Amino acid sequence: MRSIPFATKNLLIINIILFLATVVYGGSELAGETQYRLNDLLGLHFFLAPDFRIYQLFTYMFMHGSFQHLFFNMFALWMFGGIVEETFGRNKFIFFYFVCGIGAGLFQEAAQFGEFYFAVKNQLPDFSFADIAKVAHNSGNVLNLWTTVGASGAIYGILLAFGMLYP
Repeated sequence: MRSIPFATKNLLIINIILFLATVVYGGSELAGETQYRLNDLLGLHFFLAPDFRIYQLFTYMFMHGSFQHLFFNMFALWMFGGIVEETFGRNKFIFFYFVCGIGAGLFQEAAQFGEFYFAVKNQLPDFSFADIAKVAHNSGNVLNLWTTVGASGAIYGILLAFGMLYP
């Protein structure tokens, strides 16, 4: 752990600690998968869902849905993050990591909005763009299930940076 640069090491530690806290805090079974309570609070909900909070654009990057999800994200961070951090410098690396993670969250929100809009449009023939808030309000319980977790967006940014720096 001593050879891992500061920011990469701390991102690894934070993600592992929060996953352990998620498992300890517990969850429930839904369709054969564990739904962790902490992911419901800190995971990124669809922006029209009642449980959406703006801070989730930041916190979702530290939550993971399973050990495998955590393992592969942290393995990629360990493999490539340190090299990118040494090339960029600590502050630029941290900024880049969070811009990629938040940017991925915003793209996820846009994709979910498109999915929501077209799903409703196919089911309600008289649906117009002005009706979105009303339909979303009436579909709150279902929309709360659209939760995104994981550092994958930030990790893909690091992989892209590594590939561009060392083709």
